[in-house]
Formats: sequence, C-alpha cells, structure tokens
Amino acid sequence: MTAFPFEIHARDGAARTGVLKTPRGDIRTPAFMPVGTAGTVKALTVEQVEQTGADIILGNTYHLMLRPGGERMAKFGGLHRFMRWDKPILTDSGGYQVMSLAQLRKLDADGVTFRSHVDGSQHRLTPEDSIRIQADQIGAEIVMQLDECPALPAPRETVEKAMRLSLDWAGRCKRAFGARDEQNLFAIVQGGVDPELRRISAEALVAEGFDGYAIGGLAVGEGHDAMLATLDVTTPHLPNDRPRYLMGVGKPIDIVESVWRGVDMFDCVLPTRSGRHGQAWTDAGPINITNARFAEDMSPLDESIDCPASRDYSKAYLHHLFKAGELLGQTLLSWHNVAYYQALMARLREAIAAGRLADFRDAFKSRLGG
Repeated sequence: MTAFPFEIHARDGAARTGVLKTPRGDIRTPAFMPVGTAGTVKALTVEQVEQTGADIILGNTYHLMLRPGGERMAKFGGLHRFMRWDKPILTDSGGYQVMSLAQLRKLDADGVTFRSHVDGSQHRLTPEDSIRIQADQIGAEIVMQLDECPALPAPRETVEKAMRLSLDWAGRCKRAFGARDEQNLFAIVQGGVDPELRRISAEALVAEGFDGYAIGGLAVGEGHDAMLATLDVTTPHLPNDRPRYLMGVGKPIDIVESVWRGVDMFDCVLPTRSGRHGQAWTDAGPINITNARFAEDMSPLDESIDCPASRDYSKAYLHHLFKAGELLGQTLLSWHNVAYYQALMARLREAIAAGRLADFRDAFKSRLGG
C-alpha cells in the first residue's frame, strides 16, 4: 500500500492540524465528514455541501450495496460520478449497519449473513466482499476494514470476542486490498471501554500496518465521559504520523474534546438529522426553531458563518417554514448545520496553529455551561 501523504503543520499538546493529501484533493485536518448515506448528504445538493467547506464526505456501504447495488455502482463509474462529487470519499465497511439495521443477521468467523431491511433479500458480507464493494465498485479514496461493533454496555467477554474477530478481519481486509496507489485502507481499533482491550487492538493493528487508524465502537451507549476516557487510553498507542479517525462522533463538544486528545477526522449524521427535525446547532448547543420565541425573531442563525442558510434567512422565516411543513426548512437548517460544523473545524485548526487550543476549549465549554 502507498499511504497518502499526511503533513502535520502544527501541534498544540496532543492536538495537531495538517493536511491529508489524496488524488482527489487535500483534506484539511481536523476534518468533519458529512454523511452521505445513500449517495446524498440528506436534503442538500453537492454544491451546497461543497460550499460549506467540506473536503470529504462519507458513504455508507451497507445502504449502497442494497440500493442501487454494488455492481450497478461500478457500471455507473463509481459513487463520485454517480452523485457528482469530485472530492474524496470515505466509505464505512457496512458492518455497523448490518448489526444495527439488518434483519435475521447471523455472524460467524468468516463474515455475516443478513436480510435487507429494504426488501428482505438475503446477503452475505465478508471482509473480502466489503473491500471489493468499497474499493472496486463504489471507488472510495479511503476504505474501512470490516469489523464487529457490539453495543455498549456489554460483558467483557463479548467485547473481547468482537475485538479479536475484528483483528482477524483487519488482516483479511489488508490482503484483499493489496497494493493500491490511489486508495487507502484504514483499520479500526475496537475494545469497548476496556483500556487493556483497546491497547491490545491498537498495538496489533499498528504492527500489521495500515494507512490510517480509526477508533470504533464509541458513541454506542457508553456516555460522554467514558468515551473521552477511552480516547485517553487509545490515542497514545496510535502512530503520530498517520490520521486518527473517531467514527460516528458527534456533538460539537465531543469533537472539541476529541481534537484536544489528538483525533484528526470525524463523521456523524447529527447535523443533517437535527436539521430535518428543526434543530439548529450553535456554540451554545442546539436551538429548536419551532419554539414560539422565534416566531418574530428577524435575526439570522449566525451571520458570522459564510453560508446563505446561516446568514441570510431569519429565524422567524425558518420557524414559519417548519410550522407550515415546508421542505425548504429542512434544507436550510441542514445546510446551516453542516456549515456550522465546518466553521467549527476551521476554528479548531486556527486555534491549534496559534497554540491557543486550551483557551478555545475552555471558552467553548463555558458557552455550554460546562
């Protein structure tokens, strides 16, 4: 494998800012990846997503393999061409969605058999299948290993069994991935909230050698403090010269605290999911635009953000759209939320470069009342 160049431009404590260079463009880190579940960041055009400053989006292998199908994706020339997104794409392996969405799933040492939540059809997903779908059919720049992610809390023996199965699957994914110049393979550290299991997983994956390292199995019920404690005992075991990706996280305060602990990449459905349900994210937390107090509020959501949805529409208008059931409300709030997250990442990069991340973190927590 040829790892994408990862240039670290500045450090501030454990945090770092830099650039991950891919054939389809640079990813400025720390980076937030909007989630494009089924070939779309929900409610937004690719032009709107790009306008927010996003350098990369995430695609969901499980959803795409079911609809429109992996072979059809390949026929269309991959996801980039299909959805008209020219920048980098990272795909998850499909494992998490199989465990959380699929019906009648059966896990064994070789892979997982499941029935689609869409039409009940039966499918088989192995580490080799996951790599083929992500790398060869979807055509993602960054491909994730197939892993098993148990919901927490869970007995230690359950967490350890999943971690060791994930280690075995990581090796199989690496062999299936082979040598590629224009795509990278990331491994996933598992082990729940157990420091020893996290250490074992991280050290084994680093010894195997991957292009980047994700921290999986968090934001699955363990709570904020347990997540941060797990990061504290995991990131020291990961290489300093490769990207670190915290999967499925999360709230802005989670991102700030995780960047403080040395994480470089994030994804979460929260910005668009919140937007579709009338929530707009701010530094003081989310606001519910349907609240009566916004009915006559002609101020914008945040005029400091260079996004039309944040800057040019009043809260009163957005309140009206949701009360009237107009779809434009969902689009505008989703657009604002993705732009807010990208603006947050830009502020974090600036704070690290200036050596003032501690001040930024303290101020951010104080605005939340924490």
